Amino acid sequence: MGWNRVARRIRVPLGFAFAVLFLWLAKPTWLFLALSLVLVVPGLLLRGYASGYVKKNAELTMTGPYAHTRNPLYLGSILIAFGFALAAHSLWIALILAILFAAIYIPVIRSEEEYLRSVFPEFDAYATTVPRLLPRVVAAEGSGATKGVFSGALYRKHREYNALLGAAGMYAALILKLVLLRK
Repeated sequence: MGWNRVARRIRVPLGFAFAVLFLWLAKPTWLFLALSLVLVVPGLLLRGYASGYVKKNAELTMTGPYAHTRNPLYLGSILIAFGFALAAHSLWIALILAILFAAIYIPVIRSEEEYLRSVFPEFDAYATTVPRLLPRVVAAEGSGATKGVFSGALYRKHREYNALLGAAGMYAALILKLVLLRK
């Protein structure tokens, strides 16, 4: 079993394990909790927006946020994660996150691209016009960006509301830690 496969399998359980470490290392302040919203809120919005477009394994999604970046869900996750690193006011958390994201998401993205390339012949043309992670400001030409429509049913099907619930839970835990440890 290669690392790509291991990375795909462990990314969610590893996230829960990291949450425990995160809460232990976190040194939140009201200022950094507020500043973190600058990354967390757009991350949640991007993930929610992207989930309303993607039809996993059924079609190559090239509309909506997928006309700007091939991986809006991962980009949203990165924004959320580093927003929480900011909320935690911990350089250690930011460093650990950077290492974990590189070790897990780089191979996962490459593996997913191999799959998409093998299933969707149009993937190579799409990949030449739409960046892997950092988004284009303007939608890629020919991506059909204006043809796609956000689907609330897809959002619910992918249960993306769980990201919002998880973020609310993490903020509640950070606020509780802040209040309880206040001197």
